[in-house]
Amino acid sequence: MTKDNRIPRLDVQMSWWGMSGLAAAAGHSTEEQVEMIAEAGFDGINGFIPAPQEEEKWRRLLERYDLSFSVNAYPKTAEDMESFLIKAKAYGGIQHINVQVLTPFLIDEPAVQLLSTIDALSGQAGIQTYIETHRGTITQDLLRTIQYIKALDSLRLTIDLSHYVVAGEMHMISEEAEQLIQTVLTRSSAFHARVSNGEQVQVDVGKDGQHPMMTHFERWWSDGMRNWRSEAGEGAVLPFVVELGPPSYAITTDEYAGRTNEISNRWEQSLFFMRTARRLWSEVGND
Repeated sequence: MTKDNRIPRLDVQMSWWGMSGLAAAAGHSTEEQVEMIAEAGFDGINGFIPAPQEEEKWRRLLERYDLSFSVNAYPKTAEDMESFLIKAKAYGGIQHINVQVLTPFLIDEPAVQLLSTIDALSGQAGIQTYIETHRGTITQDLLRTIQYIKALDSLRLTIDLSHYVVAGEMHMISEEAEQLIQTVLTRSSAFHARVSNGEQVQVDVGKDGQHPMMTHFERWWSDGMRNWRSEAGEGAVLPFVVELGPPSYAITTDEYAGRTNEISNRWEQSLFFMRTARRLWSEVGND
């Protein structure tokens, strides 16, 4: 059946960083890992602009498996972002850029101005750019991010709420925290999927998502999808990146040593998150 590209759709991507040290991909080449991602049913890959000597290989692989491609940027200044956009445009075929702005101590009007400039540069380059909610960056806390939302009508976010849950030690989600999170979700333009328990940033949620925090994250992802769909135009795409990182994100039994013995099967967890995203998307569509 032919895909109708006019209908707003979900695009579930696998994080290339999340393939690092993956037991299921041990010894696999780049080509074999891309094939593994495609055969598992992912729609695309979230990674990095390939090095010049790797560009043709990546173009060939993405085309062969009909995969979308998004990349990550880590600017500290507007000049950093401008340089990155030039490289991204030269490479071509990039769905969106996920941006971690590495200025965690920049606040108030200077921070708003930097975000506004990044947005303007993105528009000039013609590439969608979303600011990630992430510790150690310009959006490292809920209150600050909400200030940016109030100041910038155009601000669009990559939602990764694991950072706010662990930073706020949210074992329980208070009414106040829920209200703040819901405000952030009004700017959902992409998601990075990972679950925190309020103590660790990334936990194993169980084979079928039995972890009690899963209920909260599913609600938030659904609400963000619903918000996005209410504004989505013809042909719009919502990226949902499954991003379960290697140690030290992944918990290991040998924290004191080589950090090679993970307690979780990250690949199986990644597949579970992929299925969860598609289920939630279907449920939101049937509201």
